[in-house]
Amino acid sequence: MDQSRAPVLEALQEFRRRNDVVYGPPGHKQGRGADPRVVEVVGRDVFRSDVLLLNGLDDRSESQGVLKQAEELMADAVGAEHAFFSTCGSSLSVKTAMLAAAGPGEKLLLSRNAHKSVISAVVVNGVEPIWVHPKFDGERHLAHPPEPEDVRRRLQEHPDAKGMLLITPTDWGTCADIQGVARVCHEFGVPLIVDEAWGAHLPFHPDLPPWGMDHEADLVVTSVHKMGGAIEQSSVFHLQYDRISPEVLKQREDLLGTTSASPLVYATLDGWRRQMAEHGRELMEVAIHRAHRIRKEIAQMPGLRVMDREVVRDGLAADLDPLKIVIDVRELGVSGMQACEWLRARRHVDVGGSDTCRISASITHADDDRTEETLLAALRALVEGADSIETRPPVHLPEPAALELEQAMRPRDAFFAEAEHVPAEQACGRISAESVSPYPPGVPVIAPGEVITAEVLDYLRSGVEHGVLISGAADPSLGTLRVVART
Repeated sequence: MDQSRAPVLEALQEFRRRNDVVYGPPGHKQGRGADPRVVEVVGRDVFRSDVLLLNGLDDRSESQGVLKQAEELMADAVGAEHAFFSTCGSSLSVKTAMLAAAGPGEKLLLSRNAHKSVISAVVVNGVEPIWVHPKFDGERHLAHPPEPEDVRRRLQEHPDAKGMLLITPTDWGTCADIQGVARVCHEFGVPLIVDEAWGAHLPFHPDLPPWGMDHEADLVVTSVHKMGGAIEQSSVFHLQYDRISPEVLKQREDLLGTTSASPLVYATLDGWRRQMAEHGRELMEVAIHRAHRIRKEIAQMPGLRVMDREVVRDGLAADLDPLKIVIDVRELGVSGMQACEWLRARRHVDVGGSDTCRISASITHADDDRTEETLLAALRALVEGADSIETRPPVHLPEPAALELEQAMRPRDAFFAEAEHVPAEQACGRISAESVSPYPPGVPVIAPGEVITAEVLDYLRSGVEHGVLISGAADPSLGTLRVVART
């Protein structure tokens, strides 16, 4: 296909050339009605590009097939049979993908290191989750994706499961053996869905970790806004084989998705695909070299430990994305959250993620020599200034096994059950009616239906005292917890 084409962008350009006068949504009428104070901040072109697809970029019968052409070009660029754009972010795309594989009451294998959006999908979709526990890394206190044999064991235990959802890369850049997991799933006749939200860039350079479509996954969801060049909420479904029907996927997306899709998202997805198809290898090559250079510089800084390929071995990760710079800061005597706050306040540098132990910085094709030196200078300043950071109460990190909680009820049943709020001290042994997620990265430590334990509660409450943001809980201070009422 002609990858120099960008059908959505071309249609937008033609719409502007025609200078159509619109008597339908959006009500700002290409920015004429926008508050000048808003225009001053975001620019008039944002509004000029905010055009309906129907009766705007295309006619009512979609005779030009603008979106269809753009999606076909995306599929061709990344080696998929089908691609579908979504303007609701991968949080909704993953929900759609799960619903395309399993319906209410049916079983679906899920990596337990899933983002809160996956747990939300379990509640919304009503599937019965069969958790596949990740490989917990006790030294680094993080989770790597499960291995093929972990998936095989769970499929043997639950032969009626309808498929598997695998998260790779993780928020920290560690990757799964996609092909190994896919072959296990296919041996049992079920599809593999890959939540590859952090992997939109992977198809465009051979030195990057495996891309799901190249390694036998059936359905891959990517968030192009994370590591690509499209705006927020840009998500794409990539589909191949016949284990999940494209018709079913489209119907499920129509069930959950918006009827007012953003043309800004479509246009930037379209333009990013063209950029990667034409120049992706070259741009990724520069980014990879830059990331390696940054890693070497950080490795020389006292108190900072860069996670590198030492984690790529049996029992840990199958691969590592070199563009994710993950830095353990514990030797500085501070937490990742404290380091994140200090860098923002003192150096105006916003890192991509942080937790108790580490911070992360994502390097993309958009970085240049200036942003490279800005990051390195900020980290040098952090090393020098760490002693001045105020001491906070420590977070009580549990043993990895303590994070594998008993699932006493289906998440949906627990979430919608009659609930009560109890003091945290009385919550041990009770069934949670809510998700409790330290954020970022937003992986629930407690999911609805799981039994709350003293170890996990101590971990979470010590995190709150330290300053960890708790997402999802009705009481973010965790003075109380929402639990299933006793009958």
